[in-house]
Amino acid sequence: MAGPWWRKCPRLTTGCTATNILENLWHLKGRPVSFSASLLSRASCIPTPETRPPTAAQINMKAGNFLIRHQSRLLLPTLQSCCCRATHSDTKPKDPFTLAQKDLTSLYDDIKKELFVSKVELKSLCEYYFDGKGKAIRPMIVVLMARALNIHSNRAGDLLPGQRAIAMISEMIHTASLVHDDVIDGSDKRRGKRTINEVWGEKKAILAGDFILSAASMALARIGNITVVKVLSQVIEDLVRGEFMQLGSKENENERFKHYLEKTFKKTASLIANSCKAVSILVNSDPEVHEIAYQYGKNVGIAFQLVDDVLDFTSGASQLGKPTAADLKLGLATGPVLFACQQFPELHAMIMRRFASKGDVDRAWQYVLQSNGVQQTNYLAQHYCKEAIRQISRLRPSPERDALIRLTEMVLTRDK
Repeated sequence: MAGPWWRKCPRLTTGCTATNILENLWHLKGRPVSFSASLLSRASCIPTPETRPPTAAQINMKAGNFLIRHQSRLLLPTLQSCCCRATHSDTKPKDPFTLAQKDLTSLYDDIKKELFVSKVELKSLCEYYFDGKGKAIRPMIVVLMARALNIHSNRAGDLLPGQRAIAMISEMIHTASLVHDDVIDGSDKRRGKRTINEVWGEKKAILAGDFILSAASMALARIGNITVVKVLSQVIEDLVRGEFMQLGSKENENERFKHYLEKTFKKTASLIANSCKAVSILVNSDPEVHEIAYQYGKNVGIAFQLVDDVLDFTSGASQLGKPTAADLKLGLATGPVLFACQQFPELHAMIMRRFASKGDVDRAWQYVLQSNGVQQTNYLAQHYCKEAIRQISRLRPSPERDALIRLTEMVLTRDK
């Protein structure tokens, strides 16, 4: 019987090219992840109607031939080969956080204004995580994407009021989801301090998350664009569906990895992808531009979560601000575990019982560290970043576009 597709990928330690992973990645939300296509083109702008790219069938045929001829060039032993070596600029791209800082200075103050209530306890609950100590990665990406799109669309780079609101809304939706996740997971620590459910109890934590979501919905409605409302409403649906997917598991190995990546998209990447798409809708009517923004956000979002899953095995609790091995303790099999199954089949039974038996968490931890699961997951994250670079490189050059390219390297090298 044929094994799962990811078994066919040779181990990294023996020169894995991940060709089979690239050829077998499935569709998410009906949009294929075409890493092989990215190896065939280095377009720096959107093609004109006269120079449209080949069809998917043509790309797949050429990709197959290309992969056969150039497998040795697909090795990614370092981050340098994954990240864009030239960003169409003579100067080094600016730090994304520095470039977006001006637009994010009042972010948390603006959020607190949206959450204004007279009841002191509810106010304290809702503002608990909006203390300026979060990474604010989502609004930063949205701000940089908005400015890059504005320049690409022959406008001034300054943010439109609606784009600024979307950056704020993205952080509100994300934070509300964290509050609810902590209740579901029974977490007692978040961002280096006690969780809301630990301080105020589960019932009040749930209500606080609901209130943050309702305030975000009101801010979204005030933008006054029904398409933007539909796009960001999809995020909330995906968050809920992703959480339900996380509660389940798959017996079949192929289905299990597909389930994991689709859950990763819904719980993490959908918010970034759809927020990027939303700011593009406000400034450009071209669906192709909308898709570029969406695909960049999707691929960066998935890569971000893959790295996060790796850090659960490689970083200390002091760095993460939460306990390590948290996913295993919650019964979750993430990328490093699923890849480790290739070398340690005994992990399959543990996954199906969600690491509930005595000693399962410790044994699974050791198996992952003894395997190449961490390296394989990092390798997969590199490919998602490569596709994000390919997408964003189609926009007109600008400091913000180049900062988004540099951000992919920061996603891959972060340690918390």
